[in-house]
Parts: sequence; structure tokens; C-alpha cells
Amino acid sequence: VFSGETGSGKTTQVPQYLYEAGFGRQGIIAVTQPRRVAAIALATRVSSEKMTELGRLVGYTVRFDDLTSDETRIKFLTDGMLLREAIGDPVLRKYSVVILDEAHERTIHTDVLFGVVKAAQKKRKELGKLPLKVIIMSATMDVDQFSQYFNGAPVLYLEGRQHPIQIFNTKQPQSDYLQAALVSVFQIHQEAPSSQDILVFLTGQEEIEAMTKTCRDISKHLPDGCPRMMVMPLYASLPYSQQLRVFQAAPKGCRKVILSTNIAETSITIPGIKYVVDTGMVKAKKYSPETGLEVLAVQRVSKAQAWQRTGRAGREDSGICYRLYTEDEFEKFDKMTIPEIQR
Repeated sequence: VFSGETGSGKTTQVPQYLYEAGFGRQGIIAVTQPRRVAAIALATRVSSEKMTELGRLVGYTVRFDDLTSDETRIKFLTDGMLLREAIGDPVLRKYSVVILDEAHERTIHTDVLFGVVKAAQKKRKELGKLPLKVIIMSATMDVDQFSQYFNGAPVLYLEGRQHPIQIFNTKQPQSDYLQAALVSVFQIHQEAPSSQDILVFLTGQEEIEAMTKTCRDISKHLPDGCPRMMVMPLYASLPYSQQLRVFQAAPKGCRKVILSTNIAETSITIPGIKYVVDTGMVKAKKYSPETGLEVLAVQRVSKAQAWQRTGRAGREDSGICYRLYTEDEFEKFDKMTIPEIQR
């Protein structure tokens, strides 16, 4: 079990170390991700570090898109795709190592995969096959439950490159978090140097699209001497080519303002972020027993999520996080995110 802060490099480096240690000779090293964008971005990053063409030594498999070959030894895939493979091959015989990344998110797929890989380990032992190595990676420090589930597996803690972050809470509760976020963005924009980018956490596509339009409209009427503003939405269903734009540096004299869902909380590290504006809200799937349907409800984040968001500001240099809720409100947040399977 690996516990390391977001941005410590665990997802990109550990598979490479395993490959260099010879684990790629007996099978494929699989790395699961809860989100498509992360699987593709990470495979792209690792293949460039290995100086190979994407799809050869390093590849990815997501729904409707598979870029792997017979040469592939490090494979990034969504947790749903590995589950699908496990239905046809319960012992996962193609793989020598399975890394379950972002385990702290406790999505249904990842939680079910815990059971699948544990069963595959047991079955391989019974059949006298090569043992399956399993690594659980989490960005939170609360990993004892993962260790216990895998029969007291050892836990390794990785130090993150965490720079100091100043946190500012609001004095009063905010009735309209979108308005508060808008005001915060333009306050920062008018005062901070243009090279310092802003990341704003919102709840979903509708909010992000509306806020993107509002920011673009307001930025046209700013006083002279204000830097230009590049507003970029980021959410899971955005076309991948547009998602990639957030990783590119803004032109000189221009500031990137990224409006994102919780997709930017842990899975991906965006360069250039100095300011984080956290609305403290998230859209989460919930089961409604009255209707028997799953609904998406906007709710408060957990403390663990709030700390993840804050951490995005201190990736490359000291950062500043504006939390659009009071300290008292923060104290009432749940400690950890409730696993999706229990909602």
C-alpha cells in the first residue's frame, strides 16, 4: 500500500521502477484510474519519459479507445475496463502487477476490484501460477483499512513536494457560492501577476459552462493594464483535445483560469496553478430509495476532499487557497468521503 500526496509522482514513477526491475518480463504492469482523462494523460506522460511512441511500450485502454500493442508492458486503464477484463479472465493472467490508483476515491469499480484482485491472487496460488503483485495507491494518509483488507500488507508513505499554502476562509457563510467564486476570481485577477493561474472547483458541466461564459464576458470590459484572461472549462465529458489545453502554458501577459469539477482534485496535476478557489461543493451520485433511482446531488465536500483541493495550490511554489465557507462550516464537514457503494 502506497500513500503519497497528489503530485508526488507515485503514479508515473512506480510503474517505471517496476518495469526496470523486470516485472514487465512476466506480464503487463496494469495501472487503474477512475477517470478516462487521467488514464490517457498519464500514459502520454510515461511514454514520453520512456522516450517511446504511445501505444508501444506504454499504452492505455479506456472505453471506446484502446491504444496498446503486443509490445505494451505498462498499461493505464480505467477501473471499469479492468473489471470487464476480469469477467472473462478472473485470474488476470495477462498481468504480473496490478496497481489500483486513486483508491481513496472509493468508486464502486475500485472497491469491487479490491475483491477481484484478492481472489485472483488466491486462485493463482491454488493453480501454482506466478503470483500477482498488487499495489494500492492513495493520496490520503488514512490507508490502514486497505492494508488490513490485504492481510496486513506493508504501508509505504511518500513525501510530497508540498510548498507552503496560505488558506483564507470566508467570515460569513455564502448563500451563493457561484457569485462568491466569481468575485474571488476577478479580485485575484486584478491584483496578482499574470503568470499565476487560478483553479476554481465547481460542481458540474452546467455550472462550469455558465461561469465560463460570464467570465469571458466580464473580462472583455476590464480596465486597461489588466492581464488578459484565458478561461478554460474542465470536466469529464469534455472532448479530450479540449481537456489537454489546460496543461499548456498561457501566452505571456495572459492568465489561465480553469473552472473544473472534482476531476482536478487528485487525478491530474495542472502546471502553473498558484491560486485555488474552493466552493466546498461537489456533485455526487446518491441512491434514492423512494424512487429506486440514482440521482446526482450537489452536496458539501468532505474534509479529505477540501485538503486535496487546497493542495493543488502548492504544487510548484507556495500557493493561496480561498475557501468559500467559514471555519465553523469546515468543522462540520464529514472527515472522509463516503464510499460510492454506501451512498
